[in-house]
Amino acid sequence: ISPVPPSSREQPIFTTRAHVFQIDPSTKKNWVPASKQAVTVSYFYDSTRNSYRIISVDGAKVIINSTITPNMTFTKTSQKFGQWADSRANTVFGLGFPSEQQLTKFAEKFQEVKEAAKLARDRSQEKIETSSNHSQESGRETPSSTRASSVNGTDDEKASHGGPAEAHLKSENDKLKFALAQSSSNVKKWETELQSLRESNARLSTALQESAASIEHWKKQFSACKEENDQLRGKIEELEEQCNEINKEKERNAQLSRRLQELETELQDKELELEELRKQGEIIPELMSECESVSEQLQAAEKKNKDLEEKVRTLRTEVEENKHRQTNLKTELKNFLDVLDGKIDELHDFRQGLSKLGVDN
Repeated sequence: ISPVPPSSREQPIFTTRAHVFQIDPSTKKNWVPASKQAVTVSYFYDSTRNSYRIISVDGAKVIINSTITPNMTFTKTSQKFGQWADSRANTVFGLGFPSEQQLTKFAEKFQEVKEAAKLARDRSQEKIETSSNHSQESGRETPSSTRASSVNGTDDEKASHGGPAEAHLKSENDKLKFALAQSSSNVKKWETELQSLRESNARLSTALQESAASIEHWKKQFSACKEENDQLRGKIEELEEQCNEINKEKERNAQLSRRLQELETELQDKELELEELRKQGEIIPELMSECESVSEQLQAAEKKNKDLEEKVRTLRTEVEENKHRQTNLKTELKNFLDVLDGKIDELHDFRQGLSKLGVDN
């Protein structure tokens, strides 16, 4: 396949612009830019070979020359990036598009061209099978013609002495010779087609060997990817543990945040109390002066209290003396009452005596 599509044989059927990348051949993991800027990427159709190619040229350098086969798959790895593997080129191509819409159009065209390549391969196989059948049929016809010729020759020999049947045998012999000549031309034709089929078989064998080598290569890549996947799983487990620790830290941070809010609330309350105490501190001098006046009043009250206590003691003494006097007076009053009772009794007796005197008189 020529690196640049000849205009006489291949024609572009779809063109777009994208940034071209190729997989790093050493690591098979990282992308290596194949173009410094967005370049033209086109689908080309070869009507002679009935094949399709993706070709991109950056200046005088061909950076993509990939023949599309039915086994290829175009994969969208992100909204603006897609890739496909080319076993013949032993690489993976990647395209970065300016928009998701352009990526979608390119992917749809890739699928369409892939289906067309599959259809062309199926038709080619049908032609090969048809050619093989024709070759077998021609092989079977040739011996029969030879046998006819030999039989005809025998008939000629036998008919050399015949009369009327000689012309008929000659005409039959001419027909058989014509059929033999035509069969010979067909044999040459089928030999040519058989040679082309052998060449096609050789190409298919080469492609099969390349495919087998590619399979081994992809097996190695699969093993490497599997190991990388195991490593990534280990990293994922580590990250999950770290996420659990982060969640615990988040819970602790949430608790600390709630505690901080509580402390801020308490601090605001304390600040309010402090402000009240400051306001109260401003009236402390007034309270001190009031306290001094109250102290003076208290001292005067204490002095008055002492005077009153002296008076109370004096009054208590007087009360005691009055109580003693009352006791004496009670005693004297009792004695007086006793004497009075005696006098009353005497008067009563005296009255009774006077009453008796009056009656007697």
